Amino acid sequence: MLRTVILAASRSSRVERLVATAPFTRDVVRRFVAGEGTDDALRATRELVADGLAVTLDNLGEDVVTAEQATATRDEYLSLLGALHAAGLTPAAEVSVKLSALGQMIDEKLAYDNARAICQAADAAGTTVTLDMEDHTTTDSTLDILTKLRKDHPGTGAVLQAYLRRTESDCRELAYAGSRVRLCKGAYREPESVAYQADRDVDRSYVRCLNVLMSGDGYPMLATHDPRLIAIGEDRARWFDRGPDRFEFQMLYGIRPEEQARLAAEGYTVRTYVPYGDDWYGYLMRRLAERPANLAFFGRALASKK
Repeated sequence: MLRTVILAASRSSRVERLVATAPFTRDVVRRFVAGEGTDDALRATRELVADGLAVTLDNLGEDVVTAEQATATRDEYLSLLGALHAAGLTPAAEVSVKLSALGQMIDEKLAYDNARAICQAADAAGTTVTLDMEDHTTTDSTLDILTKLRKDHPGTGAVLQAYLRRTESDCRELAYAGSRVRLCKGAYREPESVAYQADRDVDRSYVRCLNVLMSGDGYPMLATHDPRLIAIGEDRARWFDRGPDRFEFQMLYGIRPEEQARLAAEGYTVRTYVPYGDDWYGYLMRRLAERPANLAFFGRALASKK
């Protein structure tokens, strides 16, 4: 029920205005979003890389409705990649891209062309691109575009969501040599016919998918803040004899920074997902809806560095 309320709020302009003007909002946004512009993204990236962390940057925004908006998103990523390269921050920093922000709902070819331009710029900058996964209605389209992009840009990363019933099978399809796959739990409201609803079922699916990726030939990217799943990831790395260069952990900017530092100090690659841009409201609401317990988690995170 709480998740339904949060997702409904994420689509309400009235609630957005109330949240945007609330006294606590600035502190929340500053903690979990790097800022609004490229300079903010670069500042956060420099700080994280200096601390021994890798980075993936997300220019916030999705579901664009015009080709002009899609082009503007593409151009922002091209500018960001050029700035990262000029600042010497690649290859430690890559970018994460939502295809719906590149025109996927308007024209798949438009989204593909824009994504290809970003992949070409990433290649020139000496880094990579990961395609974020969105709601289940776009999964097939996103994976189709991924396949096309990987023909010329094999380092393009995929994202799979453990709460979808299909994901274990998708993991098997993508666990091949050179394939970068980020495994997360999932952050959209989905029907029971396609997605597990209970937290325990999502967690079990995550572990099954984790096992498939860790036993395969690809490069797993374990996106989770859950202490149990992190411990399982460490255990499976030992079980499948994966060294620190053969998988990585990923966590969100502002969430469990001390745990990120601990894992990095133990020799693991830890990549921080850094969002920036002025469309922060939808991003934060999805994080809350992903696990309603995050409402308290965000509150604790504001008062803690653990």
